[in-house]
Amino acid sequence: MGRSASDRFGADEWRRIRLWGLLGVCVLAVVGVVCWFTPVLSVRTVRIESTLAVPEQQVRDLLEIPSGRSILRIDTTAIAQRVASIPRVRTARVQRVFPSTVRVTVVARIPVLFYDSPQGEHLLDADSVEFAIEPAPIGVAKLIADHPGADDSVTRAAVSVLAIVPAALRVQVGEVVARSISDISLNLKDGRTVLWGGTDDAERKSAVVLPLLTRPGTVFDVSSPNLVTVK
Repeated sequence: MGRSASDRFGADEWRRIRLWGLLGVCVLAVVGVVCWFTPVLSVRTVRIESTLAVPEQQVRDLLEIPSGRSILRIDTTAIAQRVASIPRVRTARVQRVFPSTVRVTVVARIPVLFYDSPQGEHLLDADSVEFAIEPAPIGVAKLIADHPGADDSVTRAAVSVLAIVPAALRVQVGEVVARSISDISLNLKDGRTVLWGGTDDAERKSAVVLPLLTRPGTVFDVSSPNLVTVK
């Protein structure tokens, strides 16, 4: 029994679909080869978005993007890791922007504390990373501790305390005195002292410290926030 006209039409239609599908795959393969191995999508522009704290030329020196390399063939992860190796860089992100631009976004480390040594002033960021030895910017508080440094637990506790105090208090701090992880005090620029203690009960301490500072006195103890004192 022969096939009906509708059967023959269906078979012809499927053959055409398969033919066009095969042709489409071939075209995509050719386009892929052209984009991958030829200068059609080569990197022509590198845009660096950064702060002045990280010199642009220092970032460019680490990109290592070969001339004529297709944007599809660059290793964005490896480039970001090289840029992140710069001590002043906190994070680095590398993105392809088609057809021919590479965008590098750099976030610099911001000093929150510094400590003195014979070599100079060591800058620490909010992650307790020591990233530079140079004069501290105006407004950055000084850390006073027995063994200051990025690997010191007392130093890390001091950085954590400074991060959790209210912003209105943080801008008044001139020195952070860290005797232990549970004995940290804040010397304010006007001569007053806040005895903070450790990083525990941070929310409660933050709630009581600013109202307490409106009272007369020179030493404000919030280390036990349920029993604050003023001297």
